[in-house]
Amino acid sequence: MKFLIIDSFLHHKNEEALHRMVNKLGLFYNVGNEDDIIDYDIIYMPSTIYDVTKYPNKKFIFGPHLSVFPTKELLKINNVHKNSVYIQPSEWAADVWKSMGVERIIPIKILPFCVNTEKFKPIDNNNDRDEVFIYTKRRNPKEISMIEKFLNNNKIKYRRFDYVNGYKEEEYLNCLKKAEYGIIIDAHESQGFAIEEALSCDVPLLVWSTKTMNQEYGSRYDNIRCTTVPYWDNNCGECFYNSDEFNYKFMLFKENLLNKKYKPREFILKNLHTDNCADRLKEILDGFF
Repeated sequence: MKFLIIDSFLHHKNEEALHRMVNKLGLFYNVGNEDDIIDYDIIYMPSTIYDVTKYPNKKFIFGPHLSVFPTKELLKINNVHKNSVYIQPSEWAADVWKSMGVERIIPIKILPFCVNTEKFKPIDNNNDRDEVFIYTKRRNPKEISMIEKFLNNNKIKYRRFDYVNGYKEEEYLNCLKKAEYGIIIDAHESQGFAIEEALSCDVPLLVWSTKTMNQEYGSRYDNIRCTTVPYWDNNCGECFYNSDEFNYKFMLFKENLLNKKYKPREFILKNLHTDNCADRLKEILDGFF
C-alpha cells in the first residue's frame, strides 16, 4: 500500500505526527502533488478538495485543515464511488460536522495525530519541579487577568505562554520539564497539542475550559458546543467552566497535587502515543479495502 501526502497545508505538528504514524505502519509514502496520484493507493489531502471521480480506484483522505466548519467546497469531492473520507482529530469536532449533514457528502472519521512522547517527556528523577505556567489562547483578557491577579496576590510566580503572541517551543519544553503544574485558559481545541505536550511531560493541568465556540475572544462563531480538552480524564488534572468555580477547583487541584493523584503522562501514552494513533489510521485504511 503506497501513501501519498499532498501537502498544500499541513500543520507542522500534524505533519511530524503523520510521518511517525505511517512509518509505524510500515507504509511506503511520499510527499508530492496531484501529478503523482496515479502512482499511489492512498492520497491524503489535509487542506484541499479534489474531484475523486477522476481516480475511482484510488482512496482519498481529506482534512482536517480545510476549514473550521463545512463549506460548499466539499461538494466538489463528488464521492459517488465511496472512495473518500474526511478526518477530524476528536469526537466533538467530528460530531459538529456530522450534525451539519456532512456525511451525506463524505463519511467523517476520527483520527488524532500522535504526540511526540520522546521529545515531550519528564526529566528522570526530577523532584525539583517548582515552576508554574499559564497557557493562554484567544480568551477574554478579563478572564486571564482574574487568574493572574489571584496568582500575584498569593505570591505564586508563573510564566505565561500565549498562542497568539507566539513563543519558542524550546522555552515551553524547558518550562514543562521544571513545572509543578500549569493553568490553561484556552478556547476551543480540536486536538490541543500544547496541552497534550504538557501532559506528556507529566505536568498536571488546571483548565478553564470552554463550552461553546463563541467563547473564543473576538470571534463571531455561533453558540456551537465545543471543548478546550478533547482528550482528557481525571489523571490529567481538573477542569472548570465558570469564574466562580475557580477558587474551589484550585484548592482541590493543589490538594490532589500534594497527594500525587494525577498521572497525566500515563493518559497520553495510553491514548495519543504513536502506536495508538497509527492503529486508528490503520482502521481507516482497512475500511477502504
